[in-house]
Amino acid sequence: MILTGRQILEARTQGRIRIDPWNDAQLNPNSYNLRLGEDLAVYTDRELDMARPNGIEFLKIPTEGLLLEPGRLYLGRTLEYTETHGMVPMLEGRSSVGRLGLFVHVTAGFGDIGFCGYWTLEISCIQPVRVYAGVAICQIFYHTVSGEYDSYEAGKYQRNSGIQPSMLWKDFIKE
Repeated sequence: MILTGRQILEARTQGRIRIDPWNDAQLNPNSYNLRLGEDLAVYTDRELDMARPNGIEFLKIPTEGLLLEPGRLYLGRTLEYTETHGMVPMLEGRSSVGRLGLFVHVTAGFGDIGFCGYWTLEISCIQPVRVYAGVAICQIFYHTVSGEYDSYEAGKYQRNSGIQPSMLWKDFIKE
């Protein structure tokens, strides 16, 4: 089941959900809007390799916005830090953003029980579109779980503080 807005508020009071900073105006009937931070990253290599770290370059979104170009992947970050305990957090783009041909996450909208950190957003667009820091770009919603579970305590992206490029290359390291 998906939590309602009222249940999100209750879970926040109980410490099962943390969203920092919190703003009541961002709470929806069954989700909470997350905003785009001021930094983006782009890969510097045209060809990316799964088996090694790929170079990235950081961009800052100026006050007048930043024009995103089709055919390029931009990594962004939510302005809000989140923690989810005992539930599955999921991320979806807002329909108003999608209607501009802007994809907020390509395939990574599924979070693990116990995830703590900022969400890295995989952003791409169909046609040029100007984005602004602080815009409500996506929404987080929560699924309840049934039965016993293991919490995500340590991993490549747990307790991050910034934009996280792919760390798939770590899966290639033989121990």
